[in-house]
Amino acid sequence: MPLVLTAQALLFDMDGTLVDSTAAVERTWHRFAARHGLDAAEILASAHGQRTVETVAAHAPPGTDVAAETAWLVARDTADTRGTVAVPGAAELLAALPPHRWALVTSAGRELAVRRMEAAGLPLPEVLISADDVREGKPSPEGFETAAARLGVSPSAAVVFEDAELGLLAARSAGCFPVVVGAYDGSAARGRPRVADFTGVTCAASDEDGLRLVLPAPAPAPVPALS
Repeated sequence: MPLVLTAQALLFDMDGTLVDSTAAVERTWHRFAARHGLDAAEILASAHGQRTVETVAAHAPPGTDVAAETAWLVARDTADTRGTVAVPGAAELLAALPPHRWALVTSAGRELAVRRMEAAGLPLPEVLISADDVREGKPSPEGFETAAARLGVSPSAAVVFEDAELGLLAARSAGCFPVVVGAYDGSAARGRPRVADFTGVTCAASDEDGLRLVLPAPAPAPVPALS
């Protein structure tokens, strides 16, 4: 059966949720790894959902100027949107939402967020909370709390779409209702409602009732083949 949710606002992560920027993200961290003789796979395993400055600080060799290295990476990120596309169904869902009912909450910087949304052909929201707008990145709830406040709603009245452990933890800590996008199955995702992408996700809005969100029924588990 489809899952019906009601909310006053929808809050979206960007990378991996609305935008598939996997190729660009991998190129970024391979650049960083090559500059410092690091293992790119190890960096990528922990980078998703985290601000660039935090990933640099966690992996850079001692003595690295973290601020300068972050600026170098962000400049290249902003110029490199090759292969960046919208997640299926994202454009249709966003087009159905009133501007005052949704926001973007991303660990990317503001300029990079704008570039990736534009590259994917997605609209920019009136409320965009980026890495530049918070003191603490995910899993801190600050970004989601700030977005809800800017939209004039309680975090408990907001549904969050996320695809990463840090973002799901942040949404839960803020008091929002998290929905997992994609195949991520870490501890924060277990038992949560899930969509593979936004195909078939519908939303109706009214001034009186807010948003009525319908998530398609999950696909049945495959039946094991008989031996």
